[in-house]
Amino acid sequence: MRILWLKSELLHPLDKGGRIRTYQMLKHLMRGHEVNYLSFVRPDDSRDRLEKSAEYCHRLITVPFREPRKFGARFYYDLTSSLVTPLPYAIRKYSSRAMRSAIESEIRERDYDIVVCDFLAPSINLPAGLGCPAVLFQHNVESTIWQRHFEAQSPGMKRALLRSQWARMHRYERDTCVAFDAVIGVSEIDCARMRDEFGVRQVYDVPTGVDTEYFRPDAKDSNPFELVFTGSMDWIPNQDAILYFAEKILPIISSSIPQCSLSVVGRNPGPALLELERSNPRVKIIGRVEDIREYISRGAAYVVPLRIGGGTRLKIFEAMAMGKPVISTAIGAEGLPVRDGEELLIANEPQEFASSVLAVLQNASLAKALGERAREVVCEKFGWERAASVFSEICELVGGRRSHRLVA
Repeated sequence: MRILWLKSELLHPLDKGGRIRTYQMLKHLMRGHEVNYLSFVRPDDSRDRLEKSAEYCHRLITVPFREPRKFGARFYYDLTSSLVTPLPYAIRKYSSRAMRSAIESEIRERDYDIVVCDFLAPSINLPAGLGCPAVLFQHNVESTIWQRHFEAQSPGMKRALLRSQWARMHRYERDTCVAFDAVIGVSEIDCARMRDEFGVRQVYDVPTGVDTEYFRPDAKDSNPFELVFTGSMDWIPNQDAILYFAEKILPIISSSIPQCSLSVVGRNPGPALLELERSNPRVKIIGRVEDIREYISRGAAYVVPLRIGGGTRLKIFEAMAMGKPVISTAIGAEGLPVRDGEELLIANEPQEFASSVLAVLQNASLAKALGERAREVVCEKFGWERAASVFSEICELVGGRRSHRLVA
């Protein structure tokens, strides 16, 4: 098949879950299909990032894009303007005549079997009447994330603003999903939401995977009092998780283990997180690193205190593959086929979460058993090869190259 893959960014560095998942799908697709990748490029995208696209596509087509600086004057102008339009800000900011023209030109000049829209954002530029099947690859149900945003806020202007963005996102996401020939989600929970809330009929789920050769247990001793969290720190759900953990959970843990600390590893920590590090000596904001394995390995336990989010967390499988005991909220582990008390511990309220962390830090046998079971499960069931193979089968089915019933 000849595949046109639409994306809002280049994939390198592979420092976000969405980029990692896309990279693994594309590497597999390239083995048997022609993959052309059409994406925005930003002024700071290096030549190295452009050249590395050869790892995940046969041909790269780019459109220049300059995103407003967060919290700058243009950012607030665009955000305010979005209040009088039906489009959510997170979608409207990607609207681009140049991108629409590039998509139209590419489809007109080449015979594509299928178009894959990666995440919801590129769909704003997708012209009607493509002439070939189109699939929407939903790493999250975006409106679910926005709903949880506003529900986590105290009453006030910010909550009202987030609620209005949720309503816009829900309408846009519903209408867009049903316009595609098929939708691919990353968990059965997400797929059920899209069937029930949006009325999507052709929806498939692709399992989350992990590179179990890259992420493997390290023989080095861990710090018995260090907790670790990894993730893109410019993603609001991750920011909220760390601020919440520092305010509500860490003080409970520290009352029993004063030496306990949290290391937060991930790109672009914002002002609130940098201020947290200055004001709280128990929190270390590491920022972006070349290799997160060193930090996961160093920790005695891996925490995922998410209150907001959607899709599935690759970070949990990465920690599990390294044999680390994981403590997560239900939202943090949502969509992953893992069991509380078997491969990880699930806790939602601050006291419950703190107690689970303390149980792991104070019971070496429990920590070891959780880590060993976690590693065993991901090695047996959740390698990337299986997930990418399912994705390829779906594309072949929708593109008309596979007629039998798809079995994931």
